[in-house]
Amino acid sequence: MLAYVVPFFIALIVSYAVTPGVKKLAIKIGAIDKPDERKVHTHVIPRLGGLAIYIGFMAAGLYSMPVFPEFFGFLLGAAAIVLLGIWDDIRNIPARVKLAGQIIAAAIPVAYGVQIEWVTNPFGTILIIPEWLAVPVTVFWIVGFTNTVNLIDGLDGLAAGVSVIASISMFFMAVSMNQYLPAMILVAMSGAALGFLQYNFNPAKIFMGDTGSMLLGYTMAVVAVLGLVKTAATVALIVPIIALGVPIMDTLFAIIRRKMSGVPVFQPDKGHLHHRLLALGMTQKQAVLSMYMVSVLLGFVAVFVANVGYKTGIVTIVAVLAVCIYSARRIGVLRRSDNCNTTKK
Repeated sequence: MLAYVVPFFIALIVSYAVTPGVKKLAIKIGAIDKPDERKVHTHVIPRLGGLAIYIGFMAAGLYSMPVFPEFFGFLLGAAAIVLLGIWDDIRNIPARVKLAGQIIAAAIPVAYGVQIEWVTNPFGTILIIPEWLAVPVTVFWIVGFTNTVNLIDGLDGLAAGVSVIASISMFFMAVSMNQYLPAMILVAMSGAALGFLQYNFNPAKIFMGDTGSMLLGYTMAVVAVLGLVKTAATVALIVPIIALGVPIMDTLFAIIRRKMSGVPVFQPDKGHLHHRLLALGMTQKQAVLSMYMVSVLLGFVAVFVANVGYKTGIVTIVAVLAVCIYSARRIGVLRRSDNCNTTKK
């Protein structure tokens, strides 16, 4: 375990140290976030903070990570994601262009052998994925995860904190399964995100922007393919999804809510989990800390499910899912979008 401590602190310290410089750079090049009717902040705040996370991660990576072909592919894809994020943070590129860029970035590690070729399913058996299907399935997985973190990046410190918690949860699972490379990537990324969080927590001095949210989502997606999805543990297909339960559930509920309302799936609204918590009277800090607590609980569930038999795992997953759906209905996350202040960007 001590082998992971040094890269964690390298990433944390470097990320923390370079964030002020990244903030100045963001202001200089116009990577700023202006308030509007959907956003909670009331004044212009620089974004691009994901660049600091990336620099911190790379510093730890250069120190501690072996260069396997799969890891090299991951690094190239991460660089592509960061460049795409920087472009979007400066220019606000169209959604279709961003999606195309994400697909290209996701295809890079796939070309280097990062593919979902088989998984263990919730019934404890191995599911073989044909070669012709492995590539599109993996690209879809990576692109989907890349976007989930972005959707909860609506309150100061929310996306960064939830990502740290999810990464640490997945790290402990990777260690327990003797997955060295995934564990090293996760511990470095969690350290980098935690270093940045010091500037991003309420009141935020800088936002991570799409540079950060896409990088964090991409990293956890690729790590899941590298180790956790393809491990021999039962219900391993579900484990990474549980660890990222907060952003994934919020995304699924948003899709359901907008379909029920007859509005486009990509049309933004104020029905997300953090919006509903604010509407219930919580402050930003209270809402963020509440979602941190949920993430911690889901992290414990993910680690538990990864280390028990599939029957116990299935019962646990069903119970957690039932609680999540009930809670979502109670606070109005599944309420029709026309009752959630639907707005257009």
